[in-house]
Amino acid sequence: MYKKILVPLDGSPLAEAVLPHAKALAKSEGAEIVILRVPDLPSPGLFTRNPALATRIVEEMEIETDNYLKTEVDQLQSEGVKVSCLLREGPVPETILAAAEETHADVIAMSTHGRTGVRRWLIGSVADRVVHSAHIPVMLIHPN
Repeated sequence: MYKKILVPLDGSPLAEAVLPHAKALAKSEGAEIVILRVPDLPSPGLFTRNPALATRIVEEMEIETDNYLKTEVDQLQSEGVKVSCLLREGPVPETILAAAEETHADVIAMSTHGRTGVRRWLIGSVADRVVHSAHIPVMLIHPN
């Protein structure tokens, strides 16, 4: 039923809480996990005020992101999971949805902060926006 599982990760333990669930699903279905990373880039104003600093920050983020993805891919492969990775830039919810279409993912598996009420309204919810806009199933895991 599931052949590709898109797993957005931001490098946090909270986001990584989905990995045991995605691994179990991938192993039971013989599916591939596609790890997606959408880094938070500096605001455009930083590029205008201090281009050298902004460039250095972006370069360091790229190195950190590459290392992170390699570590996650190596770990999953060592556990017998078929895995690939993507690095994309853009607004997170829209980029997750675009990556799901691009990879022909059958399901999106992601963690949620579980915010409710005013905090959710003020901060927003990537998971909420993905769930309401996705054309494929979304598996949400609360880290607790």
